[in-house]
Amino acid sequence: MKKHPTPFLSALALSLALAFPAAATTQGEAADAVAPELATGSVMRKAVKGKEWMVASANPHASKAGEAMLRAGGNAIDAMVAIQTVLGLVEPQSSGIGGGALLVYWDSDAQALTTFDGRETAPKDATPTLFQNENGEPLKFYDAVVGGRSVGTPGTLRLMHDTHAKFGNLSWRAVLTPAIELAESGFEVSPRLAGLIEGDADRLRRYPSTYQYFFDDNGNPLTVGHRLVNQEYADTLKLVAQDIDNFYEGEIAADIVATVQNAAGNPGILSKEDLADYRIVERKPVCAPYHQYRICGMGPPTSGGITVGQILGVLSHFPMKSLGKDNPESWRLIGDASRMAFADRGRYIADSDFVPVPAEGLLAPEYLKARAELIPAEGAMKEVSPGEPKFSHASVAPKLADDESIELPSTSHFSIVDKDGNIVSITTTIENGFGSRLMTRGFLLNNELTDFSFKTHANGYPIANRVEPGKRPRSSMSPTIVMRDGKPYMAVGSPGGSRIIGYVAKTLVAHLDWGLDMQSAIDLPHLVNRFGTYDLEAGTDAESFKPALEAMGYEVNIRDLTSGIHGIVIGSGTLVGGADPRREGLVVAE
Repeated sequence: MKKHPTPFLSALALSLALAFPAAATTQGEAADAVAPELATGSVMRKAVKGKEWMVASANPHASKAGEAMLRAGGNAIDAMVAIQTVLGLVEPQSSGIGGGALLVYWDSDAQALTTFDGRETAPKDATPTLFQNENGEPLKFYDAVVGGRSVGTPGTLRLMHDTHAKFGNLSWRAVLTPAIELAESGFEVSPRLAGLIEGDADRLRRYPSTYQYFFDDNGNPLTVGHRLVNQEYADTLKLVAQDIDNFYEGEIAADIVATVQNAAGNPGILSKEDLADYRIVERKPVCAPYHQYRICGMGPPTSGGITVGQILGVLSHFPMKSLGKDNPESWRLIGDASRMAFADRGRYIADSDFVPVPAEGLLAPEYLKARAELIPAEGAMKEVSPGEPKFSHASVAPKLADDESIELPSTSHFSIVDKDGNIVSITTTIENGFGSRLMTRGFLLNNELTDFSFKTHANGYPIANRVEPGKRPRSSMSPTIVMRDGKPYMAVGSPGGSRIIGYVAKTLVAHLDWGLDMQSAIDLPHLVNRFGTYDLEAGTDAESFKPALEAMGYEVNIRDLTSGIHGIVIGSGTLVGGADPRREGLVVAE
């Protein structure tokens, strides 16, 4: 099942490779090469430049699949489908058709920005106590994650299909072909994938189909260079190519439901009706001003767009440009702006189809000015509490308790600009690494329901992000398109759990305030503060800020901070892109 002598290159990609000269790329172009570690003294990548089109994704196979679509006359949406279906194969721990995605899209023909919500939904039989034991106490995180209980209705495939039907140039079958052919011919397991399999081996062994796929015949985790074939995934995509109803109503749906409901030790409640009823939602983007720019992203159910906008809105009241990236004062301001935004996030942001969310109030200039005035002249804020934003649709603001949900890093992000100026900024996930650890038909199923609060109330007040049937769990995914003078200027985003927000905010400040190019802004070491503790990226220059931040009153934690930022800056006749060296990404351009 897993060994195949033929390296991946689809017939379409092969013909294109022969017909066209090589595109501009970042370092690390070899198919499964690991990018250099981002550490002090390491060799950094250079930003990639292009004029016609550009793709920046987390894996070379995926970027090349997107390139093939663009060279074959496809557009950004065609490339999106090819990239996502390949990512679900080569980095299955992060995203795939068993998960969900959020898309920010610039339609060049309409000269309009919109967003599409492909977030998973809670099953119709879900109750607020889904993640509580018989005593009403919250389950331990991994007791809830591993198995069927955590699986929400997948949305990624519906998002790809419906947006492709509306905007795509190539046939539906054509955009699925790169992933089908790569699954059949096989790909070499990369160092990153091999390391993650080994690190999660105990959980991956728990279910037979997952064990069979990620372990060799001797029961050992797959190692670097092992050629991995996934015929089941190819067959799934062939059925989807014929009719997407095969996934949401047909035999694939039946297998998904059976896998979830029969998961030994932790069965779930996902039903055929949940799959058949699933729909994506087109939503207005959430935009916040920052200098001469508008930072536009997704609104609820993700907290990303609002929370990134809040951080930048607070920072706009301070001289970030003159302070610069090497000044501890810059990071004090970023840290406390982030802490205040996360306090608001924890209390107010959830699926706005179920609870009132004061999106306008949270981003109101007068509110953010008042929040900025809470930051002291020196030293860390002693205490941070949620503010009291205005609710536009309620005469009396609802009383809500603060959320305590856990959102661990996995996920992937990619950005695309095509020759016609259409732009995709999409963040895609199955939540925790390897999701629920349940596998069916060659793909992993998500554990997105654990993004809900395990508690329903606190201190007598309801929690906005509690579980409810049909509800979409709150996310931190922050796919972003920056606008300037009414035109797109940048597409960017990242994986990383709730730290996504900090990664994206840092990258925006690094470019818009400190003048770093796209690659240098991505490379800049991470310093992230969500709830009081300041996380500094291990092995980087971020560690040098530890004494100054501790003197300011912060508790400091040095740790790995593995983002996956992929971004493109759109200039006048030029494109400049970057891929995060913390992953295996590749920028391809012409």
